[in-house]
Amino acid sequence: MDLERIRAAQGDNKALAGLLKDHYSFLFKYAWKMCGEEQLAYDITQETIMKAIRKIHQYKGNASFSTWLLQIATHTFLDMKKKHKNTRFLHEHEINHIEAAKVPEEWFETQTAIWKLEEKHRIPILLKHYYGYEYEEIANLLKLKTGTVKSRVHYGLDRLRKELNIDE
Repeated sequence: MDLERIRAAQGDNKALAGLLKDHYSFLFKYAWKMCGEEQLAYDITQETIMKAIRKIHQYKGNASFSTWLLQIATHTFLDMKKKHKNTRFLHEHEINHIEAAKVPEEWFETQTAIWKLEEKHRIPILLKHYYGYEYEEIANLLKLKTGTVKSRVHYGLDRLRKELNIDE
């Protein structure tokens, strides 16, 4: 995999295509968890892939390729959100789609509560507690101070607990 990343960064289109294909599902799942809307997640994923293709020469290998893609996806989502401030992120058809998939009720309630959070809290919580990133890594990825990330995770978890009626 390291050789493939190096070749991709040096302009090998076949290596880049392989990397992007290998990471597509991972990237889409992250985008969907982040925004809560399937079609928007596809749009974020596609835009992220296009940006990765255009910016592959900027990838230096300081972080893993997946982390680099998550950073692009996160900023793509935030940019899209700024452009479309009135967009709802969890439409009724999305809720019905999730319910139809017969996921456990606790998961559905938790995911719905996560989608209700502002993205400034939702994204750090996903990166910390779902993807396992350290606070410093999240700070670098989101271009924030580590203390800000810790605060947002703490506040977001507090809001989740209240939403889900969970006592500490």
